[in-house]
Amino acid sequence: MNKNYLVALGIFVVVGIVLFAVLAFFIVPRSNYASLPASADLDSQTLQVAKGLYCPVCPGVPLDVCDTQACQQWRALIRERLSQGQSPAQIEAYFVEQYGERVLGAPRAEGFNLFIYALPAFAVSAGAALLFLFTKRHSLRPAAPSELQTPISNSYRSRIESELRKLAEND
Repeated sequence: MNKNYLVALGIFVVVGIVLFAVLAFFIVPRSNYASLPASADLDSQTLQVAKGLYCPVCPGVPLDVCDTQACQQWRALIRERLSQGQSPAQIEAYFVEQYGERVLGAPRAEGFNLFIYALPAFAVSAGAALLFLFTKRHSLRPAAPSELQTPISNSYRSRIESELRKLAEND
């Protein structure tokens, strides 16, 4: 196997691993529920939980800002479940069980969804590897001889020199 391809493959693997680690650590959404203070009033807890859920009627609209009747009922249900002592994670799990993952702000990073989260990292690392191969291949290629570098015969050279001398004498 060619050494350049092995180097590019190594770069691809290293960049992919680094980007995946960054993705997994910083980008994968984490639950905001750990930041809820124990003494927070029920309304602010309800809104905090509602921020992580999306309206079933209006695509892309968070539950905490949607004014549809369905969202008002959902917020009332969240408030009721919080007052019963359920945790925000339990409430979220209930809504996912009832309506599917479409109610979440972002898909969970598990199963096939993990592949979707990792795809951009691998695409960037593949692009870096291809860029490396392209620049390496073009930097090692000898320069093509241009027309100015080709040797000319002595008869042409003497003819050009004599015509240049005639032009210089006429000026």
